[in-house]
Amino acid sequence: MLESMGLPLPAETLIISASVYCAATHRLDIRWVALAAVMGAVIGDNIGYMIGRRVGLPLLQKYGSRIKLTPQRLLLGRFLFRHHGSGIVFFGRFVALLRVFVALLAGANHMPWPRFMIFNALGGLCWAGGYATGAYYLGRKVTQVSGPASIGLGLAVAAGLVASAVFLRRNEQRLTAQALREAEAENAAGGTQAA
Repeated sequence: MLESMGLPLPAETLIISASVYCAATHRLDIRWVALAAVMGAVIGDNIGYMIGRRVGLPLLQKYGSRIKLTPQRLLLGRFLFRHHGSGIVFFGRFVALLRVFVALLAGANHMPWPRFMIFNALGGLCWAGGYATGAYYLGRKVTQVSGPASIGLGLAVAAGLVASAVFLRRNEQRLTAQALREAEAENAAGGTQAA
């Protein structure tokens, strides 16, 4: 739960250790371990979302320039969360660094909460439930499988992050212009409705 709220803690290690402990000793019931992991992930992300929603955007607007988050990039972030937020929330659960910040970013970028909740719950169920049951059923063999599998997964994630960075760098101006047009259209529609 604390990792999902934005604290960089080793949640995967905790889930795997508890699940292997269940398999080795049968002193804990894997159903309760998996339920606790899923509930902690989902609840933590919701708390992180609320924190991001309340203080995230003002902090990013005030201090974002220190880490090269210009107003245009913040607008681009909102645009990306509006159009691809579901995938970012779901798949972000499986990327260690992104998992820590995805709920805060979703809140700061004003992703609609019902959509966030659905993909947060699905991601938490697949990630925490998958790790718990997978580690339990693999038991002592989890260390043999996790080495090669984690290397392959790590390489795939790294390739995906590099491809995403290259895509964003090459298309940042186009996407920012598209985000600006959409924001102007929303402002115009809001002004028309207010009148």
